[in-house]
Amino acid sequence: MRIPVLSAPRKGFTAVVLVVASIVLTFGAAQAITFGTPDGTRHPNVGALLADYDPDSPGPDILCSGTLIAERVFLTAAHCTAFLASEGIQQVWVTFAPTYDEDSTSLAGLFAGTYVTHPQFGSGGQSDPHDIAVVLLQQSPGLRPARLPTAGLLDELKAGHQLDEQAFTAVGYGTAREDKRTGPHAFFFDGIRRYALQSALNLEKSWLLLSMQPSTGNAGGCYGDSGGPHFLGGAASDLIVSTTITGDAMCRATDKTYRLDTAAARAFLGDFVALP
Repeated sequence: MRIPVLSAPRKGFTAVVLVVASIVLTFGAAQAITFGTPDGTRHPNVGALLADYDPDSPGPDILCSGTLIAERVFLTAAHCTAFLASEGIQQVWVTFAPTYDEDSTSLAGLFAGTYVTHPQFGSGGQSDPHDIAVVLLQQSPGLRPARLPTAGLLDELKAGHQLDEQAFTAVGYGTAREDKRTGPHAFFFDGIRRYALQSALNLEKSWLLLSMQPSTGNAGGCYGDSGGPHFLGGAASDLIVSTTITGDAMCRATDKTYRLDTAAARAFLGDFVALP
């Protein structure tokens, strides 16, 4: 998910976004990949966070996206897991399949886990909402994890006047759009993992702002991509430097992504993985 609030052609989606909006307050939530390309097997360590939260759709439903960052540690956004906690939902699964069928009630191929929300999520205001969480999987999916950044990597790139030269790759399972029509009718959801290339707009204390403006050749996240990765480099990169959190309501201008190279993010992640 991603917050601005937007109705979308998906069962139960509007209600879920409205509930999460009340949790996240002004922090936002994420999307799916707009103007993107089906990912296939390019990013096998990117998965979808699933939970049975939609009464109109039996079985696990896609809630957010995320990335395997250790053998059994899946990184996602705190506003996703906070929503589940608010609904009293503890059971979650992760799928790494390139396409997930939400009409299926089978648990075959899914990896059960337990989520851990950052204990300070919701504090810190816009400066740092601590919008980061992990899912601890019960068993290894047998995939190579993505790499995490070194401390202050993005600051170093900005100081060296190199940030504007970098390509970033967004990946996720959320709602998508393939044309420039305005309004909610332009969105659709099909459970396909997609990727898109982006360029940097600005770097802030806890945020990396990325362009997803199609008129400049960029694309990016939309509703359902929250927690999904932004890799530093082209489509072959496995170095994740930020996660999707929020952006503009129509998913065609700016991705506001949560940095993973800051001291605050590393302090949380260091409890679960070995940091570079």
